[in-house]
Amino acid sequence: MKTFAALLFVMSVAVCSIAADKTDKPKLKVAADGFPGGHDTPEGAACDLARSFIKRDVALFTNTCLRPFGGGEARTNYQEFLETTIQSIKQEATRKEPSPVGPKSISKVYAVRPLRLNGPASFGYAAFNFHDVMFVDVKVLLHNGKGWLIRTLVIKKSDGKWFVHPAPRLHSLLSMGLNDETESKQDFSDAYEIEK
Repeated sequence: MKTFAALLFVMSVAVCSIAADKTDKPKLKVAADGFPGGHDTPEGAACDLARSFIKRDVALFTNTCLRPFGGGEARTNYQEFLETTIQSIKQEATRKEPSPVGPKSISKVYAVRPLRLNGPASFGYAAFNFHDVMFVDVKVLLHNGKGWLIRTLVIKKSDGKWFVHPAPRLHSLLSMGLNDETESKQDFSDAYEIEK
């Protein structure tokens, strides 16, 4: 009888903790398109990067991306990348018809995932005081009707805000193993309590 009572107690604790897990998701307010935005979540930053190209919005691109950091050749190359991309967005904005291979809308956003390798997060913290290095997969629909997956490196700064590194290949120690990660499966909405 004591064994049965103990088993019943363990099962009730397990059920309570499962129920608590389901209701303890962080709340997330989504944008008009049904996806996150802003710097409070990694998914929000990743979506804003996609939106900056969809809307051809230089200000959104600049606000979403990490400011140039570090030093040396990597910093110079990153600054040049940002400047070149800004010019491309401006040029695209002058077109009457958007480029067929340009993004038209976000179709799916997956929950943020850590990189399997510990090196990037450790390096980011030691070298730049970044508090996390992760990635978000975002699917977009292109103007030509095809889908495209954008694997986005997201970085949490010391103030708790998330930013995007739009050219992770330029900082290989921060992005080591990024393109070797498996396909994302969990939708972002499964990780949050969505508020409209």
